[in-house]
Amino acid sequence: MRCFNHLPGRPSVWPVFGNHANDCRCSVEDGPAFADSSLANIELPDGFRIALYADGIPNARMLVMAGDGTLYISSRHEGSVYAARDLDEDGFAETVDTLATDLNMPNGIALRDGALYVAEVDKVWRYDNVLSRLSESGGGPSLTAADPVLITDSFPSDTHHGWKFIAFGPDDKLYVPVGAPCNICEPGEPYASIMRMNPDGTELETFASGVRNTVGFTWHPETNEMWFTDNGRDMMGDDLPPCELNHAPVAGMHFGYPYFHGGDVVDPEFGEGKSADDYVFPAQNLGPHVAPLGLDFYTATNFPEQYRNQILVAEHGSWNRSNKIGYRVMLATLDGESVTSYEPFATGWLQGETTWGRPVDIELMQDGSVLVSDDWGGRVYRIWHE
Repeated sequence: MRCFNHLPGRPSVWPVFGNHANDCRCSVEDGPAFADSSLANIELPDGFRIALYADGIPNARMLVMAGDGTLYISSRHEGSVYAARDLDEDGFAETVDTLATDLNMPNGIALRDGALYVAEVDKVWRYDNVLSRLSESGGGPSLTAADPVLITDSFPSDTHHGWKFIAFGPDDKLYVPVGAPCNICEPGEPYASIMRMNPDGTELETFASGVRNTVGFTWHPETNEMWFTDNGRDMMGDDLPPCELNHAPVAGMHFGYPYFHGGDVVDPEFGEGKSADDYVFPAQNLGPHVAPLGLDFYTATNFPEQYRNQILVAEHGSWNRSNKIGYRVMLATLDGESVTSYEPFATGWLQGETTWGRPVDIELMQDGSVLVSDDWGGRVYRIWHE
């Protein structure tokens, strides 16, 4: 039995109407075993609580919450996109539906006007009317077979840093990064950049340069200025270079890669003869190799007032450091355009040198709680303040 329409050259798409619709649903019981006691390892500020929101989502990566409460989740390694729903509003998603499969490292997802945009390595697709297509009918999903619309296939096919985070900016442009196809190199355009285009794929242009590998950006809720994470290069030792939190208020800024890292750390291969003053310094240097990914401004009211309009950053964690670092959610506190502090908010996915989770993305819920994805455990957690 097949539950996907698979067209040559296209990703497999929505489960089809009919008797086999339920074949495309994953019950949370089918996911990896999860001991509630593991959450006791998570340390949070006083008054905060954490619970499992969704489970059994292989390699859960980026999150997008729709207005109807449906949570869309990408899975880079599985090549799939899922929808999780908390139908009884008890704070746990009872159903996880598979929406698309056979995609090439789909990391970035974004919603606009009822359509879900999905980024592959070299393409961006649009799935129209996704909110109306996903409905509850007879205990199973009722999804029509819909061909995705190809928005663009203009991006390079390199898989090294080729997976893409995407998001719509306040200017209604779709922002798409193009990572450096290497650890360290001078690849030329369009690599090591953040690009943007119209929702239909036209007018593709470079917004920022010198960005090695960003897997998360967002915009300040009041100034509409971009803030983004960037992953620093490897093979310079345990403590260099720092990863970065950057601020890009206007287009045309260059953030230093491959010549400088963390503002003034000279690259041993490409920095000779360059001046750090010619490039934009980070708003905040982060730990070396912490691998910052998704981030979001906290704009709701469930958290105490001091969290309002501050940034939560998911640190995925190091892979090539003698002692592991990261594996946590951090809080960047701003005063205007300056970061005044950068401190742990949620820790405990790393116990000694043992990892049981790796935070990837941050997403706000309508009730003001915060969701955190974990691609190591295939889970999504919910954090709220009592």
